[in-house]
Amino acid sequence: MSNPERPTPPGDYECCESGCEPCVWDTYYAELNAWQAKQAATTQTEESASNDETRS
Repeated sequence: MSNPERPTPPGDYECCESGCEPCVWDTYYAELNAWQAKQAATTQTEESASNDETRS
């Protein structure tokens, strides 16, 4: 199973610091949270599969 790459944080030049909605940092953190949830789900699925194989 291929894991997507971790999102890359915005560069120093990408945030204008004027309070945009959404800020590039808001978008980054949303993508990071989604990535972390997917990683956790993948890990849990792999552990379940491993446990099922061990029981067989």
